[in-house]
Amino acid sequence: MLAIFEYTFLWRSLAAAVLIGSLCSFLGVFVVLKGLSFVGAGIAHGAFAGVALAFLIGANPFMMGLLFSLIMVWLIGISSRKGNLNVDASTGILFAVTMALAVLFIGMMRQYNTELFGFLFGNILAVSGQDLYYMGLVVIGVFTVLILGYRAFYYWAFDETMAQASGIPLPQIFFLFLSLLAVSIVASLKVVGELLVTAFMVIPASSAYQLTYSLRRMIVISIFLGALASLVGLIISFVWDVPSGASIVLILGLEFLLSTLFSPKKRHFRRGRGEKIER
Repeated sequence: MLAIFEYTFLWRSLAAAVLIGSLCSFLGVFVVLKGLSFVGAGIAHGAFAGVALAFLIGANPFMMGLLFSLIMVWLIGISSRKGNLNVDASTGILFAVTMALAVLFIGMMRQYNTELFGFLFGNILAVSGQDLYYMGLVVIGVFTVLILGYRAFYYWAFDETMAQASGIPLPQIFFLFLSLLAVSIVASLKVVGELLVTAFMVIPASSAYQLTYSLRRMIVISIFLGALASLVGLIISFVWDVPSGASIVLILGLEFLLSTLFSPKKRHFRRGRGEKIER
């Protein structure tokens, strides 16, 4: 098992696991509280369509996936705000369209591309130094925005009436969060894959939600659980030679099971105590 520390590519994989686990778990807190899980899945499909086009035309997969996902989140935001559609309906439409585009782009390729399908299922062991550099920039940028805008994101998540009274521009906060979500999902694709990134956005935050009433503690616990599952899942993947993305998500599932079984909220509900999330 100690052999995992002898290889440079494994050190890169470990660093990527911690970065992406922390990033997705931080954003996931607001995804869970605002009920945007399906939006995360839709953005992941949009990003994969962009990656497929990049491989078809020889472009940068990261930049093309980012472009497609940003276009998708802005279309979701505009259609839900201006088109009298709820967010789920807007996401469902674009979800289907982008999946059709991905299938079309793959069908136009002359040969099977294993690297492309690494974005679909995840391959953290193939993370390069350049990938790690992009991930680091994304993590620093997203964390900075979320921390500096903590008050605005808090009121957006819990009390939109108070946010409006305080002069917080809710539409801009909504679009900003969707944009952060898009950037983070694209950065995560190579680690856990398009099919598993949604679980990474939802499960750590859902586990943390079972353990605390404080938003700040929920964020810290979610980040810890996401990073821990990434590390443990990667080590299991190396030792037992199983898919890394699947290993990570199964560890996340185990964390959720344990947090649900031992949740202090269960005792409070039995006593008839109401639930309230604090800052």
